[in-house]
Amino acid sequence: MLVLTRRVGQAIRVGLNVEVRVVRVEGDRVVLGIAAPRHVAVVRSELVEQVSGEVREAAETRTKLRVMLKPMRAAVEAETAAPPTDDPGVA
Repeated sequence: MLVLTRRVGQAIRVGLNVEVRVVRVEGDRVVLGIAAPRHVAVVRSELVEQVSGEVREAAETRTKLRVMLKPMRAAVEAETAAPPTDDPGVA
């Protein structure tokens, strides 16, 4: 990891098209300005982590549902695969 010291108004460049500038310092918070082309996604890392966690939970839930529904699916398939009967008294 590269660690840099910057003052208010100073910037760093990431590649050719992304600039990160220190706008102001408010106590223990640093306010940054980021200039990047529209096709470059700029997202706070905690949001990426949150969404990744939600996607992982959704995948786990889907797997659990498949396991729970497997016996029901097998029963439905068995009913539809049963040969029809010619006996009118059998429903």
